[in-house]
Amino acid sequence: MDTRVVSIGNQDFEDVIANNDFYVDKTHFIKEWWESRDSVTLITRPRRFGKTLLMSMVEKFFSLECKDKGYLFEGLRIFEENRYRKLQGTYPVIFLSFASVKESRFDDFYERIQSLLAELFRKYKYLLKSDKLGEEEKELFTGFLTRKAQKADVVESLHLLSDYLYRFHGKKPVILLDEYDTPMQEAYLNGYWDKMTAFIRGLFNAAFKTNPYLERAILTGITRVSKESIFSDLNNLVVVTTTSGKYADCFGFTEAEVFSALEERGLGDQKEAVKHWYDGFRFGKLDGIYNPWSITNFLDQKEFLPYWANSSSNGLVSRLLRTADKSVKVKMETLLQGGTITVSLDEQIVFNQLDESVDAVWSLLLASGYLKVESAEVSEGIYTLSVTNREVRQMLRGMIIGWFKKTNNYGEFLTALLACDVKAMNAYLNRLLLQVISSFDGGRSVSSAEPERFYHGLVLGLIAELEGRYFVRSNQESGFGRYDVMLEPVEAGKPAFILEFKVIDPDEESSLEEAADAGLKQIREKQYAAELAARGFSLESIRSYAFAFEGKRVLVKEG
Repeated sequence: MDTRVVSIGNQDFEDVIANNDFYVDKTHFIKEWWESRDSVTLITRPRRFGKTLLMSMVEKFFSLECKDKGYLFEGLRIFEENRYRKLQGTYPVIFLSFASVKESRFDDFYERIQSLLAELFRKYKYLLKSDKLGEEEKELFTGFLTRKAQKADVVESLHLLSDYLYRFHGKKPVILLDEYDTPMQEAYLNGYWDKMTAFIRGLFNAAFKTNPYLERAILTGITRVSKESIFSDLNNLVVVTTTSGKYADCFGFTEAEVFSALEERGLGDQKEAVKHWYDGFRFGKLDGIYNPWSITNFLDQKEFLPYWANSSSNGLVSRLLRTADKSVKVKMETLLQGGTITVSLDEQIVFNQLDESVDAVWSLLLASGYLKVESAEVSEGIYTLSVTNREVRQMLRGMIIGWFKKTNNYGEFLTALLACDVKAMNAYLNRLLLQVISSFDGGRSVSSAEPERFYHGLVLGLIAELEGRYFVRSNQESGFGRYDVMLEPVEAGKPAFILEFKVIDPDEESSLEEAADAGLKQIREKQYAAELAARGFSLESIRSYAFAFEGKRVLVKEG
């Protein structure tokens, strides 16, 4: 059984390998990329898909500073060929990340860039002792260290550093820029798009276009920002998006890699459940790609939770969906019900046109990994899309629920629940469903179990504030089945709650009353209270509630 530690969020390749942490070998990317001979490569993948760890791997492979660290690659695929053993540690590498550049004002953004450059140049302070640089160049170098360089020099910074490294080492450097598009999203959201793109365009042009000292470069990000925005002068740029076949298995885990990891950790019996929750990503024509963040968290915690969906902000996606017109919301309803939509989209995202383009949201959702391509006529720009997997569907529902949390006093529901006031619970929920749920409701017309999951998520959202006072558990085994929600009080003497959700099935129930009674019967017959009883709760201290839903109507009954 695999005893390697799953180091959650560790993005340093050397640290992962040196500590023998859990690692899926992606070093074949180095061979594929190097042999492509592409000058500048832009690779887009959703967040938490191993981009930074892969870039760290590339840095440790090529960097002259890691010449004596070939042991990091022993036993990995890249060292299967002797020529790559000889290539390791033979180039100067400039590695810069924009992941932390999330400022709300342009002046703050510019100061943050200066700080990053100061940190970068500090790494190469040995150049100040070299006779390869003149006195004026050393003075300019010192200006970067002290963050006093002129703006024109800041724009030329990566070009200048490439020149200095080339003169000192006699080899052109490899430039790696991680999360290149993070500042662009922030600039769009905070209203300084034009200023930021003008600066970035100059920086990129100097570093990647008019730079005779550049060996090769890789940029990674989530979105493919339009060429007109920042890449207008780069005719040497190769773009690899999620619909491209290049490097398809180099980011994320393939099904074979996931199933192997499950077997190694004694979780082989969970393959189908893991597939149901986390499978669904598709790069190029390669199906069965899993999000590494979700898988590593599952391997560590062994619980089925929406790890990836909860790992960072979805502010831009949320804003676009919330402000979209009715046609977008109707399509979202279809997607949340497990269907597909066919739309016209351009994978190049023009941020400053997002508010004007009805279909721009689909480009962003696709690039972000929330949607996947079922089929496409790429030359025509026509794509058939679906929600990636269960985890993403749950995240999107949670996002929608979050919107009406802000406009409805959901504390009223918590007060009613804790006071066991069934009348108040019914009044609140019926008012909530009537006021808020429109094209996102569960509806009679919906088939399958999706509506019940929607309402389940809705109630979970309403009771989220109880965390800290109650242990909130969802879809876990107790007695002879799986309850929907259980609330166990942290403080002794408080009541516990079991919540069961039912959506009217016309073949079995004719009314909300019957559906609610069926829910209470299920709680009794499947003995969902067994887990609480085993912990010492008396039957009198356990409250059972059935929630019966039909479209915008709900009935709550107490058992």
